[in-house]
Amino acid sequence: MTQKRDFSQSVSLDIGIDKVCGLIARVKAIDVKEGVTDPDSGSNPIDDGNVDSLTTNPDDMTEEEIREVVAGLNDDERADLIALVYIGRGDMEPQEWADAVRLAREREAASSLSTADWLIGIPNLGDLLDEGLNLLGRSCDEA
Repeated sequence: MTQKRDFSQSVSLDIGIDKVCGLIARVKAIDVKEGVTDPDSGSNPIDDGNVDSLTTNPDDMTEEEIREVVAGLNDDERADLIALVYIGRGDMEPQEWADAVRLAREREAASSLSTADWLIGIPNLGDLLDEGLNLLGRSCDEA
């Protein structure tokens, strides 16, 4: 059995754990939503168990909040966020953190797609960020 090495002391994150965990919570709020299944239900939310709260709504600010959070990050924080995705989805190993950050910077410089749009387009982004933190020996329990 292989033991998981603790990288929490060897990896210095430029983004705060609390920012990552706040983003994870917002992303997971989007991940659980589905498309509108009954657009003209007209029923009272209390009567139908508030089921419509799990459907996508044009007035839902969560995606816009994610864009605002990402836009408010500095270059180093955005690079760390992208690198966490790379680590979390297994593209790179935790011991390759410096390379993951370098690739993240290259991705930002070369892409015409904003980092927020790129992140929002990743399925299960919250789980990937959470896994990236865990592989680095960190967790949202620290926040």
